Amino acid sequence: MLGGLFGFHASMTVSDKTVAESVKLMEGLDSGYHVHVAEGIEDLEDSRAKYGLGVVERWHKHGILGPKSIVVHCIHISESEMDLLKESGVAVAHNPESNMGNAVGLSPVLKMMEKGILVGLGTDGYTADMFESYKVANCLHKHGAKLPSAAWAEPPRMLFENNRTIMNRHIGGEVGTLKPGAYADIVIVDYNPPTPLHGGNVNGHLLFGVGGRHVDTTIVNGKVLMDERKLLHLDEEKIMAESRALAQKLWQRI
Repeated sequence: MLGGLFGFHASMTVSDKTVAESVKLMEGLDSGYHVHVAEGIEDLEDSRAKYGLGVVERWHKHGILGPKSIVVHCIHISESEMDLLKESGVAVAHNPESNMGNAVGLSPVLKMMEKGILVGLGTDGYTADMFESYKVANCLHKHGAKLPSAAWAEPPRMLFENNRTIMNRHIGGEVGTLKPGAYADIVIVDYNPPTPLHGGNVNGHLLFGVGGRHVDTTIVNGKVLMDERKLLHLDEEKIMAESRALAQKLWQRI
């Protein structure tokens, strides 16, 4: 269940020479690229000043876009660049909390999805809780659209459908569905709401009730990794102690 991508940071930190050499290294490999795209306005300004192109246009010129690649953020992009994303089949990763925390702007997620671009939901390190990212995406795009009826359909599609599609492109199997032959990836939540829970209102419960704190059991490819909130195959106390020590060393270095 592992898949790898060639990682760039962002357009403004990678020269044309580096990109060209990276493309050569990828020849013959059934993989793609991962890169932050037009996250901040400075990435766009740098690309225009150096190359006379928008960020998406630059990556398209180098052949970086494609079904096996993931472009992250895509905030400062034009409508014509959205068309390039659509034509290439590349996946976009939307990270609402990161965008808010870094004050870089609002990604035109609703417009991209309207065009048929595959947009998934991520975190960019701001949280480890995908339920939280899901909630924030819902609220952020209502706020951006100034419309309380907006963004009801898109966040669940990003999280539960599109993320699955993106993952399946890279692992040589199928996740995100319960059927014979698929990877047995399951999360069990301990959630006992004071209101009825059924197929007609489950999205509301996922948005306003369920959170990472309710996750009781996780199963990956049929293997139980956590049961009753206890990690079964890792020494959590040892890992936490080592992490604190390494964090202290890092702070001393910077």
